[in-house]
Amino acid sequence: MPTALPTAPAAPTRSPRRRRLLTALCWILAVEFAVGGVAKFVVPSYDERFVDWGYPGWFRFVVGAGEIAAAVLLVLPRRRFLGAALLVVVLTGATLTHILNQDPLTEGLSAPIHLVLVSIVAWATRPVPVPSAR
Repeated sequence: MPTALPTAPAAPTRSPRRRRLLTALCWILAVEFAVGGVAKFVVPSYDERFVDWGYPGWFRFVVGAGEIAAAVLLVLPRRRFLGAALLVVVLTGATLTHILNQDPLTEGLSAPIHLVLVSIVAWATRPVPVPSAR
C-alpha cells in the first residue's frame, strides 16, 4: 500500500493588517535610510565625523551605499529580508561605534532604535526552510 509523502507545513499566513503594518514600516525605514545614505555622500561634515569615530573619511561612502542599497531592497517585498539583514550589520556597527566613543545619548540613540526596528523586519521576513522529502 503506497504511503503519502510528508508535505511541507504551510507558510505562516499573515493577516492583511500585519502585512500592511510591515509594508508601512519598511517604507518608512527605506525613506529614512535613503535620505541618510544620500546625506553621507553630499554632507561634507560626515567626513570629519567618521574620522572622529576612528574610521577613514572614505568609509562614509561605504556606509552610505549600504544604506541606499538596503533602502531599495526594503521596498521590494521579495528582497526585504536582504535589506533588513544589511541594515542589521550597518546598525550594529553604528551602535557599537556610538557606545565605544561614548557619544551623548541624543546622538547615539537613533542607531539602537533603528536596529530593533530592522531586526523586527528581518525576523518577520526571514526565509522559512522547507523540509526535504526523503
